[in-house]
Amino acid sequence: MNNLPKQYSPRNTEARWYKHWIDKGYFRSDPDDRTPYSMVIPPPNVTGVLHMGHMLNNTIQDVLVRRARMHGYNTCWLPGTDHASIATEAKVVAKLKSEGIDKKKLSRQEFLQHAWDWKEKHGGIILEQLKKLGASCDWERTCFTMDDTLSESVIRVFVDLYEKGLIYRGVRMVNWDPKALTALSDEEVVHKEVRSKFYYIRYRISGSDEFVAIATTRPETILGDTAICIHPEDPRYKHLIGKKALVPLINRPVPFIQDEYVDREFGTGALKVTPAHDINDYNLGIKHNLPSIDIFNEDGTLNEHAEIHIGEDRFTAREKISRELEAKGHLVKVEEITNSIGYSERTDEAIEPKLSLQWFLTMDALAKPALDVVMNDTIRFHPPKFKNIYKHWMENVRDWCISRQLWWGHRIPAYYLPDGRFVVAQSRDEALLIARQKYDQTLSDRDLKQDEDVLDTWFSSWLWPISVFNGINEPENKEIRYYYPTNDLVTAPEILFFWVARMIMAGLEFRNEIPFRNVYLHGIVRDKQGRKMSKSLGNSPDPIALMDTYGADGVRVGMLLCSPAGNDLLFDESLCEQGRNFCNKIWNAFRLTQSWEVDHDLGQTTEANTAIRWFESNLNKALATIDDHFKKYRIADALMTVYRLIWEDYCSWYLEMVKPDYQKPVDAATYKATTGFLNTLLRTLHPFMPFISEEIYQRVKGEEDAVSITVAPMPKACHFDKELNEKFWFARQVIMAIRNLRQEKNIPAKEPLELYIKKNNDEKPDITFDGLVKKLCNLSHLGYVKTKPEGSHSIIVKSTELLIPLEQHVDAEEEIKQLEAELTYQEGFLHKIEKKLSNEKFVRNAPEKVISLEKKKQKDARAKIGVIRKQLEKLKGGL
Repeated sequence: MNNLPKQYSPRNTEARWYKHWIDKGYFRSDPDDRTPYSMVIPPPNVTGVLHMGHMLNNTIQDVLVRRARMHGYNTCWLPGTDHASIATEAKVVAKLKSEGIDKKKLSRQEFLQHAWDWKEKHGGIILEQLKKLGASCDWERTCFTMDDTLSESVIRVFVDLYEKGLIYRGVRMVNWDPKALTALSDEEVVHKEVRSKFYYIRYRISGSDEFVAIATTRPETILGDTAICIHPEDPRYKHLIGKKALVPLINRPVPFIQDEYVDREFGTGALKVTPAHDINDYNLGIKHNLPSIDIFNEDGTLNEHAEIHIGEDRFTAREKISRELEAKGHLVKVEEITNSIGYSERTDEAIEPKLSLQWFLTMDALAKPALDVVMNDTIRFHPPKFKNIYKHWMENVRDWCISRQLWWGHRIPAYYLPDGRFVVAQSRDEALLIARQKYDQTLSDRDLKQDEDVLDTWFSSWLWPISVFNGINEPENKEIRYYYPTNDLVTAPEILFFWVARMIMAGLEFRNEIPFRNVYLHGIVRDKQGRKMSKSLGNSPDPIALMDTYGADGVRVGMLLCSPAGNDLLFDESLCEQGRNFCNKIWNAFRLTQSWEVDHDLGQTTEANTAIRWFESNLNKALATIDDHFKKYRIADALMTVYRLIWEDYCSWYLEMVKPDYQKPVDAATYKATTGFLNTLLRTLHPFMPFISEEIYQRVKGEEDAVSITVAPMPKACHFDKELNEKFWFARQVIMAIRNLRQEKNIPAKEPLELYIKKNNDEKPDITFDGLVKKLCNLSHLGYVKTKPEGSHSIIVKSTELLIPLEQHVDAEEEIKQLEAELTYQEGFLHKIEKKLSNEKFVRNAPEKVISLEKKKQKDARAKIGVIRKQLEKLKGGL
């Protein structure tokens, strides 16, 4: 005891144990004869630093991995980072700009050298931070999506899909980010409801004084109009067929076309058609063979095709054009509306629909098998509610725009000849060979020019579970055959299609096998007001600071306590404090047991033996519950079961039962059982709180126990005595009722009480826990009676009356008042139960276990009501 600190100190513990685990190689994995458990980390952006979402995600992963390790699996949790093309290039460009360097004045190679330098300096920060959290990754396997092996995998896959005819190059309407100067896939666009304006604009009919009005939220795009579309059955505009309208401000004549696509009830029923800047207009343009006029430069400024306001930003031009329209009599009115606008997920810039020559991956053929394996539960989603969202996405999938107009990333392996033809190949040398064979034997290396674009970052991430084991380049290597498919994937629902769906597609396409068996989807971390955490709101705490304050174990518990699968979690720092308090509770319980003097000659009391039998039974029941929670991926529920088992059952009940009297020794058998239980509890706790569990385990483990709790066996649930557990639950209610009475009547805990127990309804007394009730309630006498002693206070537990003689006068009227209130409550409770049981639908559909529980509640309530009524009769008869 003299060597034990009074308080547990995470600061003095966590770094020491983490270094020990690394030095001993406990997290290292190589293929062997054991059953593997593998999981890949969702690779954080190389630009990233730890935020609360990472904390939650990696805590859940670490819980699963540590538990699997303790179950004897050969666990491999593989970490790494994502090169994050858009985000990283933006960071590097900003850094260069701060140093007075313009990216446009650098060669590609010069810029990439700056990017690699930046990556080497900043790229490992987040992984080092995960170590502070306790993440038990195999750090020797750390991967980066632009490592040579992974890059080779990406290029090989591109070539393979191109040769299969699934990758093609073409002009399509894409989502253009004018800030990042690149195309984006549909999944990289975030739609927001924003306040906008609806402009009603008059177009004059050519050769007449007649006007037709159209409505638009983007008056600047009228400069790209090439038609006005009306519904063929709209009588208001039939007379305009064959005529032309003049685009305001520039007087370009455009035809009227007819199409059922137009909604006659929306706006004015006449639709301006701008094929270059709206996906629906683009489709109309193809259908009606309309010209396409692109009026925007890549940075969102107007180009020469706009004819006016050339070089001005699109939003500046909008304001100026709206004023000019009004000044020239073309603006009918402006309405305030709310509409959905797409923004770049990376730069938060308003997306510009733009016709662009890009590379695309055909998705239909890949999506069908990837949908089937989820819907038939070959891959299980936890919670399963996300299957419907997944199904909707996969049934409405569009071709994936995979090219990005950036330099940082995997360069597209397409090589162009001087005449514009191209070949796709794994390398430049291979491309030259193919080009000579296919086109011209005299071609030289100088005649080839590689595509300037890089691939979408997700095009490397979708291969992650395969490429980290080199399964693309060497499909039959030992590691991919041993570790693939992985067991679990832990991620957030917002990247369900971005990443999860695409990994499933890749796994089935390139290995004919699913990439993982289970997908655990956790929610978004929000503040306690329900707002998403962000720097701008200032509501996102620094995870490192939290761990410095509460310890990694405390923060892990705080995160998990408010984290039901699939639902957003409302984070409150007080939960981390609760986690730290839990650490202190465990530490104090350990210190208490270490303070006991052990007498090896002392016999064990009946009460201690009973307490041990009960706790062992209760422990096994809890272990079975925890196992069930893990099977159903109810991680938060599993933690709460462990939390209550330790805090309530072990600390608050069991230790109080077996604790020796002041300055008295404890017998050896009880002490051995008590420290044995603590050992079991620590091993059960370890996946959630790895540091404090190791610190105490090292002090209580026996000679035959594992050298570290990290590799110690997870306790297994054994048979438990259901009847004994139920008996204790009743005894517990008795103890709590007497303690409450002491509090109500201000009776000191040191003052002994007498307890007389009156059983009703021919129930027989059970004395199993009577000795413990006497000890924990400080009773000088506990006996059973058939009649109520005079002057005794009455408490009802189920149908049993607890009769306690009190020196002070018992107020009969007050007791009647309390009993009547209790009767009203019990009758209301019974009414609800009987209403539920009389519901045929409930009885037909509810599990048998639920029905049995409701019937038991009904029986107990009826018994208690009967006892209360008898008591009221006696009390009222005595007044």
